[in-house]
Amino acid sequence: MFNHEGYMIRKIIQIGNSWGVIIPLPILELIKINPIKDRVEFSVEKDCIIIKKVKE
Repeated sequence: MFNHEGYMIRKIIQIGNSWGVIIPLPILELIKINPIKDRVEFSVEKDCIIIKKVKE
């Protein structure tokens, strides 16, 4: 799942008129995100996309 440096390499795919990355369930489980009920927020810092669980 991870390369020799500990990073996961994924392709960006087209989803309708948008683009996305499929996040494997084990990664979501590591950061305690339930893909059915939780929402996430996105932010950009320099050249990184940050995804965080929305605390409700």
